[in-house]
Amino acid sequence: MGDLYEISITLDLLDDLSAEEEAELRWHLGLGPRPAELRIVPAFPVVAVDDDGGISVEDEPRPLLGHHGAAHRVGGVLVSLLVPTEDAWSGRWALTVRQEIHPDDFDITGELLAWLAGRASDRYRHRDGTVRLGWIRPHESDRPAALVVRDGKAVWR
Repeated sequence: MGDLYEISITLDLLDDLSAEEEAELRWHLGLGPRPAELRIVPAFPVVAVDDDGGISVEDEPRPLLGHHGAAHRVGGVLVSLLVPTEDAWSGRWALTVRQEIHPDDFDITGELLAWLAGRASDRYRHRDGTVRLGWIRPHESDRPAALVVRDGKAVWR
């Protein structure tokens, strides 16, 4: 299908985020400055070709879920929000994300999604260990599929 996908994440996170993890998550969401050290997603490899045709791999960190404003292809608005909650049952943080993503970014974004799944409150976990984060759909489709993490890896449909 298309080259862009909409992902929609609604998730409550447990309260065990360190200050460093919270800062890095906020950066990934476009809500704060880049921390000096990245641990959640430590490397952002990009293949570069120089003027002589030589290939190198460079590290180019960028927020993975940090677009805000009008969407390019999926319509509506791209947003990422992280707010504290008082509801001890659901978790300490409420997270909502709506972003466009290209399949070339599935692997690296999957690292962040796997990390989020590890911090999701129990209400998102199924008996088989799968964690449902939200939804994914090709930009030209109106039928979303579940966006899940299974065995520590994001399942892209």
